[in-house]
Amino acid sequence: MLIQESTHDVPTTADGQGSMRIYVFHPTIPGYPKARFPGVVVFSEIYQVTGPVARFARQIAGQGYICAAPSSYHEFTGPEPLKYDAEDTDNGNKWKITKKLAAYDEDARLCVDYLLSLDTCNGRVGATGMCLGGHLAYRCALDSRVKAAVCYFATDIHSKTLAHGKNDDSLQRAGDIEGELLMIFGKNDNHVPPEGRDLIRKTMHEQGVLFSFYEVAWAQHAFIRDELSKGRYDPAITKVCFEMLLELFGRTLKLDLGEHDGKKFVVEDVC
Repeated sequence: MLIQESTHDVPTTADGQGSMRIYVFHPTIPGYPKARFPGVVVFSEIYQVTGPVARFARQIAGQGYICAAPSSYHEFTGPEPLKYDAEDTDNGNKWKITKKLAAYDEDARLCVDYLLSLDTCNGRVGATGMCLGGHLAYRCALDSRVKAAVCYFATDIHSKTLAHGKNDDSLQRAGDIEGELLMIFGKNDNHVPPEGRDLIRKTMHEQGVLFSFYEVAWAQHAFIRDELSKGRYDPAITKVCFEMLLELFGRTLKLDLGEHDGKKFVVEDVC
């Protein structure tokens, strides 16, 4: 499927710092200008919308989804991507915990608002992201309009350390998530250690979230980043995870399932 790329600037209020740029990746079908597609908010890692993030968004858009990728650090810098170097790594990690939680949530809400405002959107929205973006996709799913989220190595959920003020309530609000989630981690992810992953999984179970949880043997943190991944990029596993993303988004965002029949699903105890 062909893709048109553009940018869209929206005003923000939670931080009092002007506007946020949204990078838009829009699928097109020649001869069908009124074709409608689901929307997906694509949240970036701490480096904003870098080459790997843009390529990830293009892959999703090419499957028939309008992707909106926000520049998450608009309070502190321009919309351009940060560099994968020591200085910008320090900046990204600093801004991650300096930005206010309300500002993160406003960014997500504005992206969902933008997608739903498009005549070419079918009214269904999902979210995804890597690292910091995995956490932000999870928080985006707290919005009842978001029907599904795929969260790659969602950092800081287990430690409650996102944003300024140490008021990160992501984990304790798991029960507010109405859509379906897919959580993806590497077994060797030292950013979200085993006990952190166990806490996330246990809490989501206890709070009744509908989710899948995938831990990839041997994989490390950020294993889907195809540039400057410090030897962690695994294209084979990345492909498998992308197929899981497409299955979830295809079932929840493209299909019209109608209303739930209200019946409890009972699994037969048969071999």
